[in-house]
Amino acid sequence: MQTFKATNIKLDVAADLQKWRVFLAIAELGSLTRAALFLDSNQSLLSRQLNAMERECGARLFNRTGRGVDLSETGRRIFPQVKALLEGAEQLQAELRGEAHEPVGQVRIATLPSIGHHLVGQLFTRVRARFPSVHLKILEGSSGQVEEWLTDARVDIAILYRYGPALPEEEQSLATVDSYLIGAPGDVLTAGEEVPFAALDGLPFILPSAPNGLRNALDALARQQRITLSPVIEADSLPLMRSLVEREKLYTVLPLHAVWQEFEEGKLQAARVVGPPLQRMVSMVTAKSKGPDKAVTLVVREIVEIVDEMAQRGMWRLRPQEASPAAA
Repeated sequence: MQTFKATNIKLDVAADLQKWRVFLAIAELGSLTRAALFLDSNQSLLSRQLNAMERECGARLFNRTGRGVDLSETGRRIFPQVKALLEGAEQLQAELRGEAHEPVGQVRIATLPSIGHHLVGQLFTRVRARFPSVHLKILEGSSGQVEEWLTDARVDIAILYRYGPALPEEEQSLATVDSYLIGAPGDVLTAGEEVPFAALDGLPFILPSAPNGLRNALDALARQQRITLSPVIEADSLPLMRSLVEREKLYTVLPLHAVWQEFEEGKLQAARVVGPPLQRMVSMVTAKSKGPDKAVTLVVREIVEIVDEMAQRGMWRLRPQEASPAAA
C-alpha cells in the first residue's frame, strides 16, 4: 500500500505576504515616503507596519538615516529570499488567473506634452487592440515633474528629453531631435530649410520660462555665441506657444514634432537651427519598482515601434546619420 506524505512546511512570520511587499518596496525605494506613494498608502501607516514587522522578526530590518532608510545587516541577508518569495507568489497568481499568457494590469507612463501629443493616442489604440487587459495611465508634466514621478515610483515608464552626448546608463535612446525656429506663414527667416543660430539674435520670442531644459540649453548656447535671445512673453503652455506664433507673428524654438500638424497644414513654418545645431535625445527609462513586468515590457516594445514609425514620417531621427526631418 502506497503511503502518502505531506510536505511539512511551517509558516509563521513569513505567512503574511502583504507585509513583505511593504518590506520590499521600502528596501528598493529607500524611503517610507516613496514606498507609501508606490503602495498607495501613507507614511505613518507604513512606519507602524514596519515597527510591527521588526518586533515580530525580533530583529531590526532597516537603519533610519537622515536621508531615508537603509537595509540593516539582517535586512540585506533576507532581501533576496523575500524578493524571490514574492515573485514566486506573483507567478502563481498569474498562472491561477490565466495571466501568464495574457498581460494584465495598469502601466503608468509619464511624458512631456510635446512628445505625448503624438505618441499617446497611437499607443492607446495599439494597446487596447492587442492587450485589452492592460490599462494605461498617462501623466504629462515638465522634465522635473517627470523625473520626480519616476524617483517616487509613481510611474513605470518615463519618456524624457536629454541634452548632451551621453545618456545615463539605465536609459534607452529612442530618437535624436533637432531644434527648429518656428515662425508664422510667410515669414522670411523660417521659409527655408535651415537657419543659422546667429539669426535668432534679438527676435521677438515666446519661450518657456526657466528652469526648463530647452530654455537652459538655448540660453547657454546664446551666451556662447554672444547673441541675445529676447522673449517678449514666457509661457509653459505648448498650445499657447503655437497659437501666439501664428497670430502675433512671434517666434519660438521647438522640435518639429511639437508643431507637426500645424507645419503640415501650413499654419506654421519651421527651419532647422544650424551653425551650431541644438539637438536633444528622446530617452525612455523604466522605474526600478515597476508595475506588472510583462505588461510594462510589452508597452515598452509598442513605444519603440511607434517612435520608429514617427521617424520614418520625418518627425525626428533614430540615428544622427539619418536624414533630418526638414529634408524628409
